[in-house]
Amino acid sequence: MRSHNIVALDTSVLIYQLEKNPRYFPLSDAIFAWLEHPGNSAITSTLSITELLVPAHRDGDARRLQHYRGLLTTYPGLNWLHPDLVIADIAAQLRAEYRLKTPDAIQAATAIQSKVSLLLTNDPIFQGVRELKTHGPRRTPLTALDTPPKMVTSTNN
Repeated sequence: MRSHNIVALDTSVLIYQLEKNPRYFPLSDAIFAWLEHPGNSAITSTLSITELLVPAHRDGDARRLQHYRGLLTTYPGLNWLHPDLVIADIAAQLRAEYRLKTPDAIQAATAIQSKVSLLLTNDPIFQGVRELKTHGPRRTPLTALDTPPKMVTSTNN
């Protein structure tokens, strides 16, 4: 990630970090440590907040909701982008061409519209999106990627 200053984060990266996923937390933690360095930043869709808060709402866990909202909305270098009409149109095109589910299409469209150089995800669905170059878990073992380790990496053309 050293050659990147701004990246896009898929919801999976945020989930791994917040839930301290035993397998992927070291990877997500390295990403968040990278974010804390001056000049580095990440974008993600506000759709990620929706996906992240569902389990806490389902469980009626007000404490976890407050913790997630507080952390996610104030984390240095993490910028939330609202889907606008341009992102919606790009997402519709991606859904039509690649048969992506709406959340994946919105994440990909947000990365494409933002012209970030890297989309960090662990979802192999993005490997088929031509607008994003992808190195996925099927091609490169997660443990063999650059330091700090990346998950599936997708770069814009």
